[in-house]
Amino acid sequence: MPAEDTEIFRGRAVNGEFAQLGIHNVSRAFRDLAAEPLIEHAIQRREGLLANDGALVVHTGQFTGRSPKDKFIVRDELTEHTVNWGPVNQPLSPHHFDRIYGKAVAFLQGNELFVQNCRAGADSNYALSVRVITQLAWHALFARQLLIRPPQSEPGRAADFTILFVPGFQADPETDSTHSETCIILNFTRRIVLIAGTCYAGELKKSVFTILNHLLPDEGVLPMHCSANMSRDGQVALFFGLSGTGKTTLSADPNRLLIGDDEHGWSHRGVFNFEGGCYAKCIRLSREQEPQIWNAIRFGTVLENVEMESQTRVLDFNSEEITENTRAAYPLEFIDNAVLPSVGGHPNHVIFLTADAFGVLPPISRLTPEQAMYHFLSGYTAKVAGTERGLGKEPEATFSACFGAPFLPRAPSVYANMLGDKLRRHAASCWLVNTGWVGGAYGVGNRMKLAYTRAMLNAALSGDLDNVSLTPHPVFRVLVPQSCPNVPSGILDARGMWQDRSAYDRAAADLSARFNANFEKFASVAREIQEAAPAA
Repeated sequence: MPAEDTEIFRGRAVNGEFAQLGIHNVSRAFRDLAAEPLIEHAIQRREGLLANDGALVVHTGQFTGRSPKDKFIVRDELTEHTVNWGPVNQPLSPHHFDRIYGKAVAFLQGNELFVQNCRAGADSNYALSVRVITQLAWHALFARQLLIRPPQSEPGRAADFTILFVPGFQADPETDSTHSETCIILNFTRRIVLIAGTCYAGELKKSVFTILNHLLPDEGVLPMHCSANMSRDGQVALFFGLSGTGKTTLSADPNRLLIGDDEHGWSHRGVFNFEGGCYAKCIRLSREQEPQIWNAIRFGTVLENVEMESQTRVLDFNSEEITENTRAAYPLEFIDNAVLPSVGGHPNHVIFLTADAFGVLPPISRLTPEQAMYHFLSGYTAKVAGTERGLGKEPEATFSACFGAPFLPRAPSVYANMLGDKLRRHAASCWLVNTGWVGGAYGVGNRMKLAYTRAMLNAALSGDLDNVSLTPHPVFRVLVPQSCPNVPSGILDARGMWQDRSAYDRAAADLSARFNANFEKFASVAREIQEAAPAA
């Protein structure tokens, strides 16, 4: 693109302004371009194509998901005693970081760069300024749509953190102490994140989340991997859940106001979104089932790895040819009933979502505060074939502490204790909702109908279940409603939905044992939380 065109797009081509980051001899840097010129850059650079609805379709290449085994935190005086070191938080020495970073910035010499100055945190009291420097135009667009654009009144604010996204650079495992050519490295002392060797944009988003998970507990803010919405009269609900449990789908309710779909903080003031956009899974997306997400896919949206007919540019949301993990990234204002700025009061309801592929857990059940703490620390769902490569025919139980273990630099108990304190202080009701299978395990039973799940959630959030008779589940001891408006009563009985009740009992005992085995690592938690475990 000619240099004079940058003025038309209100970007500024600059040289030599990155010296403090060690970046030199950049051919051009485009700062804070809007979506339209970023899309034009992406198309001219052959990074993506426009679909018939105007969305930018990109392919992420070899990696269609995160690379958790390639994520590191620099271990130094600042992080030595605050980070929970282990398989999730892998240490890297300052020496090796400096070596890798030096090679990465040298790689950028002669390149064009795209810079977006963003924010993380809709509550200005806790906002983090983030400067994103990318090699690809579409990564800059992703950052612009997913994070928060700062007020025009503070364009010169120094960045609290800088993210350098260099997919073309590859590390050398033999000399750099990495596991592969890919690396995602967080340096809290230098306040730099380096992402290299992968084009998957979710690494950018989750790096920011990891930063906030480390910083905010010291400010009394609980960072949460959850979506959030609220009723027209301001009653806030949180939806915790791992990928595939319906967190984005269920929070995008046309009858409620969306605060955010994935990452939030809970402060003494209430709930606030960390982001300014949504990152929705769109495999098998349909207008009928998920109209809010469907209508958000338009010009300005980034679609990752979605198949498209080459001549008509019509999208095929049902195709898994590239990956099952197809994604749509769009700003919150693309949702008609989004709350802007995305803040709300203290939650009235907390929902834990699980896709139980074993068909054991009831479709909805109420939790005591102790059970809520137990299930928060457990973070259970079950993956099935098709959701991840390498999975066999049988369901695979997955436990991810606080429903977000890969993004927790601190020990899970830090976040769990904060949640327990806030639940008690604000008397929020807690529910466990199974969006997975009923009437049998995966391959035998059926996936719970979305319409029934929505009806159960609506009843819980509106208070219609407050006076309904509750019965303890015989194994998990959660409290199961005996009736629910607009839901056949038989569906509420997980055991009764199985034709072979003895087979259900065996499956329930097996899942209970999995829960208890996983919870052994939390032996130091309070006795009342341990006693909330399912029957052995």
